[in-house]
Amino acid sequence: MKLLITGASGFLGQYVVAEALRRGHKVRAVVRPSSNEKRIPWHNHPNVELVRIDLRRKDGIADAVRGVDAVLHLAAVKDGDFYSRFAGTVIATENLLDAMIEANVLRLVDISSFSVYNYSSGKTITEDTPLEDHPLERDEYAQVKLLQEELVREFEQNYGAPVTYIRPGMIYGRDCLWNTILGAKLIGNLWLKVGGHAQMPLTYIENCADAIISAAEREEAIGQTLNIVDDDLPTQKVYAQKLAQRLDSLPRTIPVSLWFLYLLAWIFWTYNQRVLKGQARLPGIFIPRAIDARFKPFRYSNARAKQILNWSPRYSLDTAVERSCSDVELLEVPLPTPSLQPLGG
Repeated sequence: MKLLITGASGFLGQYVVAEALRRGHKVRAVVRPSSNEKRIPWHNHPNVELVRIDLRRKDGIADAVRGVDAVLHLAAVKDGDFYSRFAGTVIATENLLDAMIEANVLRLVDISSFSVYNYSSGKTITEDTPLEDHPLERDEYAQVKLLQEELVREFEQNYGAPVTYIRPGMIYGRDCLWNTILGAKLIGNLWLKVGGHAQMPLTYIENCADAIISAAEREEAIGQTLNIVDDDLPTQKVYAQKLAQRLDSLPRTIPVSLWFLYLLAWIFWTYNQRVLKGQARLPGIFIPRAIDARFKPFRYSNARAKQILNWSPRYSLDTAVERSCSDVELLEVPLPTPSLQPLGG
């Protein structure tokens, strides 16, 4: 297959491209105009075609899409204010979908997020868990990912497009081991460490990339929404202990109970709504529904992904942490073996 992969130079995108190449696919890798692709080991692989496009602008997107078998849409903006995230996630998706329609390429694997779920009820998060119905009471990332999924569903319904929705949990890997399910950054290297006994919806980056490419390959994945998490998910306490065993230094932390954090958040949220009329931009740590999404105890299932994709996480937690902390080059891709041609007579 020939795959167009957006966000190819991002944290997850680099691994998705590498996995696609290892399986023999050709990749048209979309990177931002300012990206330094030479830092990525696969940048000069013969089966990679690099395309520099700003997805916030329509220019050149349809040309990039033409001739591919499927689009894997990973590009999104996680940082900045709402408008930056909206432009880099929602507008970028709208422009990509318009280009796919123009190029008559409708197969799409859309990378969404666990952030779209409603965490106010239930004990297990599955693909059937309702979506967030109060997005304005969540952080900006959840809001733009919900809007992105809405655009893709309209595209799927209006054009009969074969779409697969992939919702990864918290993706971890090299240079991104400590994460916001453990707590919230206060200043510098100081974090507020929240709780310790909630199960973490983790997916190791190589396991996640494996699932994404499997979704592009398998017709059974069309029309499906699939949660991607690993097996034997650790609690916050267990995960932090494993990091402490492997890393020379960890952030300094101030422990706080989940219920105390709820109390603080309720005070800030109520004051903002009643006195400031909702004008204050509160950090996620002081938004009650955002706290639910990050720290509330839940169980998580990957049963549907295993069934539909014939997939299982390749690396266990211990092996994933070990690989992330090692000197092994994780993005190296072997060159394709030249086919032997018969000698002419």
